[in-house]
Amino acid sequence: MTKSSLVMKEMILYFGNDTRRIHHFMKVFSYAKLIGEMEGLEKDKQELLEIAALTHDIGIKISEEKYQSSSGEYQQIEGPPEAKKMLEQFKFEEDYIERICYLIGHHHTYHEIDGLDYQILVEADFLVNIAEDQMEQKAILYCKDKIFKTKTGIELLEKFI
Repeated sequence: MTKSSLVMKEMILYFGNDTRRIHHFMKVFSYAKLIGEMEGLEKDKQELLEIAALTHDIGIKISEEKYQSSSGEYQQIEGPPEAKKMLEQFKFEEDYIERICYLIGHHHTYHEIDGLDYQILVEADFLVNIAEDQMEQKAILYCKDKIFKTKTGIELLEKFI
């Protein structure tokens, strides 16, 4: 069994009957997996990316309870500690957990992206949000110019234009 399968099951249980949230992270996971593999991400970085994609919105539940908001700002605050608790139960290495928590804590921050795993997570989340939020073409073009960097991500994004 892969680490991502363990985390996927745990995340499904975590969100319970909130199928909208489950479907969102599953779609982000799928895009992240595809982009990472197409971009030739190293195996260990790919696995880390997939787990970050599965857990990237883990802070939503607490944000909605605590602030009555699912704002990205609150997700970035509440997500890392919640993810850390979940990931520690699997006995993952500390630096592995720290990087995943860093990605969760920055996945709505688009400047100073510091790694291909971070870039791909942002692109995967955007691709899903474009469809879910029915983003206007002007906003999609802005994303293409300012946020997307990978060849695969850009190729997929262009299908929405």
